[in-house]
Amino acid sequence: MCTAHAHREIPAVEMFAAIDRHIRGDFGEVPEEDRRHDEFAVQRGERILSVYHSRAGRKFYVITEGDRAGDRSATTVLLPEDY
Repeated sequence: MCTAHAHREIPAVEMFAAIDRHIRGDFGEVPEEDRRHDEFAVQRGERILSVYHSRAGRKFYVITEGDRAGDRSATTVLLPEDY
């Protein structure tokens, strides 16, 4: 899923490449503290936030929601202003 705004601003091929990185545990350009949180969140089934930039320099997020039961069925691509 992506926001309408992200759909207009980020080319689909770049969005899918970022989602692939996110799934593989490459959280992009998050600060080190957030990277550590993401690594911990993967183990605990919590929310994961990744930050990427399109080739045109547009910053965007990939967020996977999580819960303690391990449900990770909701991943969204969005722009910072959509957050």
